[in-house]
Amino acid sequence: MRNKRPKLNLTNNHSSSSAQTANTFATSFFLSKMTEHTETSISDDNTNINHNLKVPLLPLQRTQNNNNNFFTLKSFFTLNNFYVILGPLLSLFIILFVKLDAPKSSRNMLAVIAWVFSWWVTSALPLPVTSMCPLFLFPLFGIASADTVAHSYMDDVITLVLGSFILALAVERYNVHRRLALTVTSVFCGEPLNPALLLLGLCATSFFVSMWMHNVAAAVMLMPVATGLLQRLPPPSEQSELVNKFSRAVVLTVVYAVPIGGISTLTGTGVNLILVGMWKSLAPGAKPISFNTWFFFAFPIAFVFLICFWCIVCLLYLRKGTARALSSYLSKAHLKRDLEALGPMSFAEKMVLSVFGLLIVLWMTRRITDDIPGWGSFFNDLVGDGSVSVMVAVLLFIIPNRKQEGEKIMDWNECKKLPWNLILLLGAGFALADGVQSSGLADVLSRALDFLEDAPYLAIAPAVSLISSIITEFITSNDATATLIIPLLFHIARTMHVHPLLLMIPGAIASEFAFLLPTSTPSNVVGFATGHIEIQDTLKVGLPLKVTFIAVLSFFMPTLGAFVFGTDGEWMPNKISP
Repeated sequence: MRNKRPKLNLTNNHSSSSAQTANTFATSFFLSKMTEHTETSISDDNTNINHNLKVPLLPLQRTQNNNNNFFTLKSFFTLNNFYVILGPLLSLFIILFVKLDAPKSSRNMLAVIAWVFSWWVTSALPLPVTSMCPLFLFPLFGIASADTVAHSYMDDVITLVLGSFILALAVERYNVHRRLALTVTSVFCGEPLNPALLLLGLCATSFFVSMWMHNVAAAVMLMPVATGLLQRLPPPSEQSELVNKFSRAVVLTVVYAVPIGGISTLTGTGVNLILVGMWKSLAPGAKPISFNTWFFFAFPIAFVFLICFWCIVCLLYLRKGTARALSSYLSKAHLKRDLEALGPMSFAEKMVLSVFGLLIVLWMTRRITDDIPGWGSFFNDLVGDGSVSVMVAVLLFIIPNRKQEGEKIMDWNECKKLPWNLILLLGAGFALADGVQSSGLADVLSRALDFLEDAPYLAIAPAVSLISSIITEFITSNDATATLIIPLLFHIARTMHVHPLLLMIPGAIASEFAFLLPTSTPSNVVGFATGHIEIQDTLKVGLPLKVTFIAVLSFFMPTLGAFVFGTDGEWMPNKISP
C-alpha cells in the first residue's frame, strides 16, 4: 500500500512560490535538526560507551577539597610523623655511636629493640603493624634469617590462642555467656534483693567467663548484661544518690573482675601467654609452664584478688538503704523473666558447653604432676596445650547445629573476628626474646646488671610489681608492657642468682593492674563507653586495688610460687642454658 501524499492548495504563483520557499526551508531545517539529533545521539552513545569502559570496577573516593592534595611542610611536621622517624633515628644512633664489648650482632639487636619499642610505646603505627617489623628487621640487621624469625610467629602458644578464641566466638555466637550471666546473678540476687550478693554474682560471672576468653572479648560480651540490669533503673539524671552509686558499682564490677579472672588461666589474657612463650625461649632447657601448673598457682591468687575487689567496691559504693532504694526496680523475678525470654537451651548451646568442658578436662589432665603423668604420656609428651586447643576447635566445624540443614556449629565467616593483632604481638615478643639470646645481647645485659647481685629479693619483688603496674597505665596494651619488661626481669634475676620466675611472674601479673586511667586498657574503655562511670570512680577504686594486689602478689610468689614452680633455691643458669 502506497502512502498518499497530502495535496497542496496552490492559489497563485506568488503564493505557490512563497509556500514552496517556506516548505523548502522547513524541510531543510527539519532535516538539519534530525541530522544534528542523530549525530548527537550517536556521539552521546559513543561517549557513554567510552565512559563505561573507563569506569573503574571499584568506586573511587573523591576528595571534597582539592587543597588536600598539596603537600605542605606544616602537614609533615606533626607529632605522629616525629614518632615514626624516631624509631629509625634511635636505631641509627645506636649503630653509629654505641660500642658494646660483644659481637656486632648484639649491637644490631639493641638497635632493633630501640626501633620496635619506640613505635610500640608511642603508637606511631598500629600495634600489629609494628609487631610485623622483626620479620624484615632481623634479616636486614644480620640477626637471624627470614625463616628463623618467621618460626617465632607460629608455635604452640599461638595455636593455643587460635583454638581458644574460636571456642570463644562459638560461645558468643549462641549467647551462652548471656545465659550463664543471668543464671549466676539470679542465684546470687537473693530474695529480697541483696545488692552486695548481686555484685558478687556479677563478679563471679565476669571472673569465670574471662578465665577462658581474652579480657577484651569478655568485657565486650558481659557489659551489655550489666547495662541490661541498669536499664530497669531510672535515667541517671533522675536517680537518687544510692541508686546512682549502685549503677557505678555494677559497671566497675565488669571492668575490674574481667582482668582479675584473666589472670587465673593461660588463655585468659595475652600477658600470660607472652610470659609462657618467653620463658620457653629464654630458658629452653627449663621445665615449661603448662596450663594446669599455671592454674594451680594463679587461680588462688586471682580468687583472693576478686574477694578484695568485691569488698572494696561494697565499702565505697553500697550504703545501708541501697536495698530499699532498689527494691522497686530490681528483683529476682526480673532476672528470671529475662532468663526465660532466652527460651530453652538449644542443641548448639549444649554442644558448645560440652566441647568447652572437654577442652578444660583435656588441658587439666594432659600432664598432672611429675610423679603422676597425664594422658599426654601415651603420645610421648609430644602433644601441647595448643594441640588440644586446635583439636577441640576443629570439632566445632564438624558438629551440626541442628538449626539449618548442613550448617555446623561454627563456620569460617565467624572466624574473621580472630584477634590477629594479639597473634602478631605474641610473635614479635617471641622473636625479640629469641634474638636477645642468639645475638649475645643477653650476656651484655647480665653484666650491666651486676650491681643488683646482692639486692634482697623481698625488696626487689614489690618494686618490680609497682614499676610494672605504673608503666602499664601509660601503655594502652598490657601485652606490650609485658613484652617490654619480661626479658629484662629475666636478666635481672640471673644477676641476682635467683630463679627468674620469681621476678618474671610478678612483673607479668602486675602489668594487668591497669586500674587508674580510662585508656589504660581496652576493658576500661568499654566501661567508660557506657557513660555510667567517670575517672574519679576508677581512681577511687583503682588506687587501693593496686596497692592491695601488689601486697598479695608479693606474699604469694615466694610461698605458693616456690611450691608450684620449684623456685626455692639458687638459680643455676648453666643447668638449662642450651
